[in-house]
Amino acid sequence: MVIFNCTLPDFIKSANHKQVDAAAIPLRDIALLSQHEYTSWTKDPALDFSYEHKGLLEIFQTQPVAEHAHHTVEKGKELGLDVDLLNYDALQQMEPQVKINALGAIYFKCDAHLYPNKLMKSLLAYLQQHGVQLIGNSAVTGFEKGNKIIKRVITRDRIYEADEVIIATGAWSREITTMLDTKIPLMPGRGYSVTLENSKYVMNHPAVLMEGRVAITPMDGNKIRFGGTMEVVSTKTPPRYQRVEGILNAVRRYMPSFDVPMPSKDKIWYGYRPCSADGLPYIGRIKKFENVVVATGHAMLGLSLGAGTGKLVGELVDHQESSIDMQPFTVERFR
Repeated sequence: MVIFNCTLPDFIKSANHKQVDAAAIPLRDIALLSQHEYTSWTKDPALDFSYEHKGLLEIFQTQPVAEHAHHTVEKGKELGLDVDLLNYDALQQMEPQVKINALGAIYFKCDAHLYPNKLMKSLLAYLQQHGVQLIGNSAVTGFEKGNKIIKRVITRDRIYEADEVIIATGAWSREITTMLDTKIPLMPGRGYSVTLENSKYVMNHPAVLMEGRVAITPMDGNKIRFGGTMEVVSTKTPPRYQRVEGILNAVRRYMPSFDVPMPSKDKIWYGYRPCSADGLPYIGRIKKFENVVVATGHAMLGLSLGAGTGKLVGELVDHQESSIDMQPFTVERFR
């Protein structure tokens, strides 16, 4: 699509094993920072988001993926992660309530999960109780620029004075940073999910169906979410609801008893992931304006890395030393 032509070369250059290996350590560092932050939030009674530390299963059905799983476990252990390879019997013992068609699984014991809906509701209430003013449905149309700073943010409704400007607008971040004369390689990647309330389908652990490219997340007691796909499309492209059939069919191939019917359109969620060219988020200040911080490009790890990203942005705004090495996340690293 024409909208992506100017960023495509950066994506192509980054599509190699060397770049994947280079991204592993910074992703580990920000993921562990984020997990530490989420864990600390659970101690605040005002924040309730059904946080559970049960690990993650990556379930595989085919021999090629099984062989690659050995490499994944090896690499994970090199990175200091608590990870094991499970044969079929060990996998089935962890999920005795459902018959699984698989050869085995990778078990990331270090992983945790939460209920995103509860998290966002809790954070919203927490911020409002602490005097943060949140203004919705007010599109940014431009910026008033001064000498190396942004003086004002212009929206459809009014103009806001700016001390610091944080661009955390997800898949729309490229359009906003372009207004600031800063171009970042970013593509929207659309995904879909279906969440069942009071589900009769039970999983003890979150799981990724490797060949099916589907995630299954048991949440908040008796809820379960099935999600997947990665459509590189414009944010204006109409949703393809039939992609959900592919997700549910993949679930049945692994777990025949999970015969989830195709839901109505109003029960299907879809959204756009901001995908960077090299798999690492963009977090940091931009060169042209000293009071602008960008935080975007987390792709499918937005929730996983969200708390850690917030911590890093806060440190940048307060001119504090960063908790981890920020160089790999430099916003204008492709210039």
